[in-house]
Amino acid sequence: MVLLAFVSGQRPAPRAPARAGPGPAEPCPTCRRRQPVPGEQSLTTDNPLDRERAHLAASRTALRAMRADVEALDIKDVTANWVNAEVLQAEIDTRIKALADLAHTPLFFGRLDYLDGTKDDADGEEAEHRFYIGRRHVHDADGDPMVIDWRAPVSQPFYRASRKDPQDVALRRRFGYTAGDLTAYEDEHLTDPREAQTSSKLLQQEIERPRVGPMRDIVATIQPEQDEIVRAGIGGTVCVQGAPGTGKTAVGLHRVAYLLYAHRERLARTGTLVIGPNASFLHYIEQVLPALGELSVKQATVDDLVAHVPVRGTDSAAAAGVKGDARMAEVLRRAVRSGIRMPTEPVVVVRGSRRWRVPAYALEELVRELMDRDIRYGAAREALPQRIAHAVLVQMEAAGEAPDDRVQDAVARNAAVKAAVKEVWPPVDPAKTVLRLLSEPEFLARCAEGLLTEEEQKEILWAKPARGVASAKWSAADAVLIDEAHDLVQRTGSLGHVVVDEAQDLSPMQYRAVGRRCSTGSATVLGDLAQGTTPWATATWEEALTHLGKPGSRVEELTQGFRVPLEVIAYASRLLPAIAPGLTEATSVRDNPGAFSVTQVPADGLTAAVVTACREALDREGSTGLISADARIPVLAEALSAAGLPCLSPGEETTPDVRLTLVPASLAKGLEYDYVVLDEPAAVVDGEPDERTGLRRLYVSLTRAVSGLAVLHSAPLPEALR
Repeated sequence: MVLLAFVSGQRPAPRAPARAGPGPAEPCPTCRRRQPVPGEQSLTTDNPLDRERAHLAASRTALRAMRADVEALDIKDVTANWVNAEVLQAEIDTRIKALADLAHTPLFFGRLDYLDGTKDDADGEEAEHRFYIGRRHVHDADGDPMVIDWRAPVSQPFYRASRKDPQDVALRRRFGYTAGDLTAYEDEHLTDPREAQTSSKLLQQEIERPRVGPMRDIVATIQPEQDEIVRAGIGGTVCVQGAPGTGKTAVGLHRVAYLLYAHRERLARTGTLVIGPNASFLHYIEQVLPALGELSVKQATVDDLVAHVPVRGTDSAAAAGVKGDARMAEVLRRAVRSGIRMPTEPVVVVRGSRRWRVPAYALEELVRELMDRDIRYGAAREALPQRIAHAVLVQMEAAGEAPDDRVQDAVARNAAVKAAVKEVWPPVDPAKTVLRLLSEPEFLARCAEGLLTEEEQKEILWAKPARGVASAKWSAADAVLIDEAHDLVQRTGSLGHVVVDEAQDLSPMQYRAVGRRCSTGSATVLGDLAQGTTPWATATWEEALTHLGKPGSRVEELTQGFRVPLEVIAYASRLLPAIAPGLTEATSVRDNPGAFSVTQVPADGLTAAVVTACREALDREGSTGLISADARIPVLAEALSAAGLPCLSPGEETTPDVRLTLVPASLAKGLEYDYVVLDEPAAVVDGEPDERTGLRRLYVSLTRAVSGLAVLHSAPLPEALR
């Protein structure tokens, strides 16, 4: 691999590129015929970087022309009515947004030169097919491609080709950018045995680039093992166990972008959803998909999905654990069906001068049949009057009449039939059912018999029953129970694909809530068992996938880190035997060990030392995160303010003027900062209900750093870190 870094007016003299002639020729991806690049004839320089800059400029011009073409569309006489016109205009507006040229976002980041094994007529050399790989497709006025979308099949070798398997690629070129300007390139000759294999410096620089602002895409740095997950088919669910810094979140988001490219029509009908652990995390990742041209993907937390009632209360850890247990699904099923009664009276339907009688035993058979089928409560309740009406129609036909479907519908709406259905299969309100379950000990005992112990039942019963649904102080776990009850009554709509991140913290009942949203679709499950910090944290992915409704799904493990420096991940991994003994310890490709220090200071000087460490971190380029136990946040906020160091809350976007974020340890998961100052690890551990959960919280806090970590403590460190 040869690195050629150019600055305007300067040109070193390392090895020349594979073809030394004028600018590259752009192929048609279908027929692969050579196409002239706009501006190439007027470009006479031999400087390869100038030629690449010319192609970039021409591509940007072509992109602007594509957008102008869409903006110029006239749909006045195209649609039949105003509704169709509104829909079409909305699609056009979305297309215009997707074609925006972001000045500081490189239009392409790589190039592939393929060999087709034929001889070029001009010089006798093998002919090359050249593809520029970028974030979106760009074509010229004739429709010939100038930039190929990174998701297209022809782009795949950019991520997977190697010397052992070049995949017909002669040369892979990576481009380096500074503030949107193309400033460098790097070549890798995959079929030339004379070239020594070295690591990519541009790739390393892109990985280590300072993190300021929200999370960005990794489309230029996707690794082969990540690309396999990104391009996995839509037909199955994929679970990714990823150590800190392995890019699992980015992999999940890029998988959504790929699936929307490969199955756009299907997912346009069924929809896609990204589920994150909290609003701060969603705000942090919200710009990734729009940067890849995907504007229609919705984002939510699990709490957003189950927001049937306002959440104003909290549960103890023990109560939340019981409410989140999978056994509650059967408790709720019993509660929803508790009102079903076997009929004791016949149904008599009067039509004209005739009376038609359905005896009680026949009604009981219909009710038991619907119960045995175990269909949704609401669907069964809608089916019962039709079954009764059918029984009446059988009698009519036996008496010589010829009733049709209209007669059956009329019988099903008969007052006597409605009264019988209401008596034996009454309507159910999901929230009222859960309210009763948590308020009435006798009702809970009947529904939980053989499932929950007496102690567990006492744990989830409300000490002071609410008067009604509106006045109840519902907890987040209660909202999940109501969502389960809703689904027992009426089926929840399914999406085409769902991504759930930080999934290790979901309870079994929360997994069921997510699974209902993709019951007929697929899912991408992302998480790290070592970072589970809830009392009900996932023990194994096999168990989690079963609760999700996707048992036997593929589980992939990412252990090669790209973000966390080697020394930092090695230090944090000392905790693995205590928090997740079965996991493989993560490695790091980072050559730079990063700035790493562990400092003990007197207790009365800890806060001042933390403020000093933050000031030193801010002297470097990039973002800084001060992570501390939740209880210490007010003290540190006051100290930073007194020192004249403004800070942000998690989820707020950093700016050149304010690059310091004060992060409670409970909200650190999924976030990353160039430099992290970790305040008093012992307080982070002590802030959790048990030591194992506390050590997992500490593991999360230690692994948020991209370039440097400073640990300051006055109390003794956990034994594994001493």
